[in-house]
Amino acid sequence: MYQEESDTMGPGPGTGTAPGAAATATGLGHLLVSLQLTDSAFPSGFYTLSHSLEGFAHAKAVDSGTLPALLESLLLHGVGPADATALALAHRACRAGDQDAVAAVDEHLFATKLGREMRQAATRTGRQLLDLASEVFERPEIEDYFARVVRREAPGTQAVAAGVIYAATGVPVRQAVASDLFAFCASFAGAALRLRLTDHRRAQALLHGAAPVIEEAVEAALRRELPDVGATVFASDIMSGRHERAEARLFAS
Repeated sequence: MYQEESDTMGPGPGTGTAPGAAATATGLGHLLVSLQLTDSAFPSGFYTLSHSLEGFAHAKAVDSGTLPALLESLLLHGVGPADATALALAHRACRAGDQDAVAAVDEHLFATKLGREMRQAATRTGRQLLDLASEVFERPEIEDYFARVVRREAPGTQAVAAGVIYAATGVPVRQAVASDLFAFCASFAGAALRLRLTDHRRAQALLHGAAPVIEEAVEAALRRELPDVGATVFASDIMSGRHERAEARLFAS
């Protein structure tokens, strides 16, 4: 059984000579990397996604009162079993220096995304994330995996890209999964604001209320293996499919 890395572990293989390596070798450095990657100002395109929320809004299937329940369902049955689990597996494979295993996780996650829109969103943001992170963090693991994606040897989904980046910068796997799930929730809340399903105060309450659900989703993701990767939120898939054909859209998904 996999034993999770200590929160005090240093950077991954080949990371000791890169600029900024000393900073990211500490717990504070790991936190700063997580904050940078999850910031809406980090231009990966992740915050251009509504994660099917716009489809729910168009169908009038969600309102301010049901937003928390929808977010919980997406965390526990969608992004948690799929993207968060794939992130954890990719993180472990990258730490082990097994880029083939990372690519296998990437291909599996891509195959579980039923809708074209969700597949395109995942790979567009993932490739942008790898491209930018290879320049910002200058880690060979990131550059090597980005090169593999450019050669079309792997799809480059966002979750797997994040797993590689977090592993290469020494961020522990639990913190990496929690950070990415929080970014998902922040993106969801931001989309709810733009869709006028909530206001700024209630959006912050939504994020705070999601904390226990994020914790549950993190622990479950860390226990899963590759065959377990996949979402079971079919209403979200349906709304995403409808969103593809919508005449007017604010979000890419």
